[in-house]
Amino acid sequence: MTTTTESLAQKIETEVERLVREHLAVCEAAAETAVRSAFRRVSRSTSKPTRSEAKRPRPPSRRRSPEEIAALGERLYEAICRHPGETMAVIAPVVGASPGELRRPSVLLRREGRVRSVGQRHAMRYFPLDE
Repeated sequence: MTTTTESLAQKIETEVERLVREHLAVCEAAAETAVRSAFRRVSRSTSKPTRSEAKRPRPPSRRRSPEEIAALGERLYEAICRHPGETMAVIAPVVGASPGELRRPSVLLRREGRVRSVGQRHAMRYFPLDE
């Protein structure tokens, strides 16, 4: 009985050692690949970017007409009436525009006294004023 137990223990020990060696070989190969990749990236980033890698200039922006801004302002006002006390990040998808596109119409609505804002920057909340 002791012989069987000893041989079983030896087989387990041999198998565990084999698995550990395989795992170490895989880890070593992965580390070597990562180091080579890192050195490749460093050598590329120090060189001057080629024309295709250089940042392309953005196209010129177009000026929005007063009618377009007024229409966007009306949609914004309706959205503020439906969602009082919300931030521009919540209201913008309802209007169908980005918060940046709604900056000018929101300023005009505040100047006209149709909307009141509370807070600063991204935490600013908008409330409709009774007409």
